[in-house]
Amino acid sequence: MEPFTLLLTIVAASICLYYFVLDKLTYFERLKVPHVKPIPLLGNMAPFVFKRTSHADLLRKLYNLFPNARYFGLCNFSTPTFVIRDPELISMIAIKQFDRFCDRRGFVNGNLDPIANRNLFDLKGNHWREMRKLLTPSFTSSKMKVMFGLMSQCAENFANFVATESGKAGKTYDMKDVISRYANDTIATCAFGISVDSFKHPNNEFFTIGKESTNFGGAWITFTYFMYRSFPSIAKLFRLRMFGSKVENFFTDVIANTVKTRDHLKIVRPDMIQLMMETRNKNSGPEFDINEMTAQAFVFFAAGFYSVSTGMCFMTHEIGTNPDVQSKLKEEIDDVLRQTNGKPTYEAINGMKYLDAVVSESLRLYPVAHLLDRKCIKETELPPATPNGKPITIKPGDYIWFPSYPLHRDPKYYSQPDKFDPERFLNGSVDNSVYMPFGIGPRICIGNRFSIMEAKIMLFYLLWRCDLEPDVKTRIPMVLKKALGMTADGGFWLKLRARNSKVPVTQCLSNGHKVKE
Repeated sequence: MEPFTLLLTIVAASICLYYFVLDKLTYFERLKVPHVKPIPLLGNMAPFVFKRTSHADLLRKLYNLFPNARYFGLCNFSTPTFVIRDPELISMIAIKQFDRFCDRRGFVNGNLDPIANRNLFDLKGNHWREMRKLLTPSFTSSKMKVMFGLMSQCAENFANFVATESGKAGKTYDMKDVISRYANDTIATCAFGISVDSFKHPNNEFFTIGKESTNFGGAWITFTYFMYRSFPSIAKLFRLRMFGSKVENFFTDVIANTVKTRDHLKIVRPDMIQLMMETRNKNSGPEFDINEMTAQAFVFFAAGFYSVSTGMCFMTHEIGTNPDVQSKLKEEIDDVLRQTNGKPTYEAINGMKYLDAVVSESLRLYPVAHLLDRKCIKETELPPATPNGKPITIKPGDYIWFPSYPLHRDPKYYSQPDKFDPERFLNGSVDNSVYMPFGIGPRICIGNRFSIMEAKIMLFYLLWRCDLEPDVKTRIPMVLKKALGMTADGGFWLKLRARNSKVPVTQCLSNGHKVKE
């Protein structure tokens, strides 16, 4: 190689190295924004990558380093990210300035993983607005009332199974497994119109595909996530996929067959698939083919199978390890059963104040979405990060996080923040500006009502039929697994024991089936 050519190569390589590595590592230093010095490639994520801590606990540790800052900087691998600590600033960005921060950062390659890229969670701009507007009617109060009966049947089936199997002697369960089966059956019937019994048929395809596609603590998904965040070009070159063709083909076939059957038999159901089907005959608005419909249905399934089921596992853990809470909850359940003559209604369960407080407190302690991300699309000035600092300018393409998990456990906003105390949601001591388990602003989770109702119905039927007790495998206190997703280290284990309910079960089952105690 000629000396001049070699010199040009070295200069070009140096410029690239500076731009892609050093420039990003010194980004917050130049802006004079509080931050922890990152390292090349891994940024501030090294403790998480090397499994020394969970992603949520790492974020909390970084959050606690800057108690007087309105925001601080971190490098999410090689991407500089602003972490907003101040609730007022979060509200301003997420609500008042939503049009400037309306998008999220994608985490897959759209061409290789279309079902994960074209769904409501990942959509951007006007496409997201059109889809959100279309799907919102699926989650109104009236739709929830229609789905209440379907959910109740799934919850009753779940509670009957574990009560009968455990009996008076009791049995230890992996709660993630049995609750995922309940969640699987609920989503299958409410979203897809398909009846599935994951207790009678434990290896049904809906359940096995769900486990395969939502293993967010697994090595492959974590590796793929890391590659797309740090080396997107290399990930694309090797065609890394977070969800394989088996998962994509399964959901595409399910949606295609569902649409075909409904068209042929003139079946109409109050769900998202029906709403998307109806757009085929409209002259305006989005029109969806099978692939688009599959993407929307998949994210709803994935969220319900993983996120909602994990949230319910945290709830049962806290109820099982706090006997005083369990006792109060059972008293409220028994009161409702007496008032409804053993046939709990949508209004009755929805009006249970202590049950609502228990669910809310669990979501505070363990928000499954431990951070919320936004992408800047229009230049915006932020106030100074510290009292003696200067305003800074967020530019299009910059990323910000709202740290829900650290905020929910900040003693500034919650007394004894690590304590499970449902009473705080009954005495009016919770500030809604620092409570965001389902997000905040226009991009708040569209299925939050569905998720809360699903959890309440499950807890109602489970505690009607069973006592929940700690097992030798139960970790007290709870420790988060050193993984990307929020889940328990060592799993969720409880002993279930058939309960001597004050209201006879044989008189109360909503579908008329009698089960021997």
